[in-house]
Amino acid sequence: MDERQVGGLNFQIDFSQPLYEQILDQFRSSIAKGEIDLGEKIPSVRELAQVLKINPNTVMRAYQELERDGLTEKRRGQGTFVTTSQEKVRQFRHQLAQEYIDAFIQHMENLGYTWADIEAYMKNKR
Repeated sequence: MDERQVGGLNFQIDFSQPLYEQILDQFRSSIAKGEIDLGEKIPSVRELAQVLKINPNTVMRAYQELERDGLTEKRRGQGTFVTTSQEKVRQFRHQLAQEYIDAFIQHMENLGYTWADIEAYMKNKR
């Protein structure tokens, strides 16, 4: 695992995993948690690729996905910015939470737990 800083953002890169997914996940998580402010400019594709020492096409792919998610927007001649829509971020955060919950439940069911077992387990964890 390699950690690199670009501006105020820290990226943890594991070169044994798909890089575009790591960049995408780290941006999504940072935006959802509010670590990157609404309307904040994010590093250019070239800048991020140079610092992370990866192909710019890899960064471009992650940025395109962020734009499709509605989490970023390009401003002609200015760069890429986090959306200014708090509602889009809230919706994305809710969607992400639902995906995590669904994955957790699926993993627990794959281990043979019933819904009652999962509920009991969660109550005892708190």
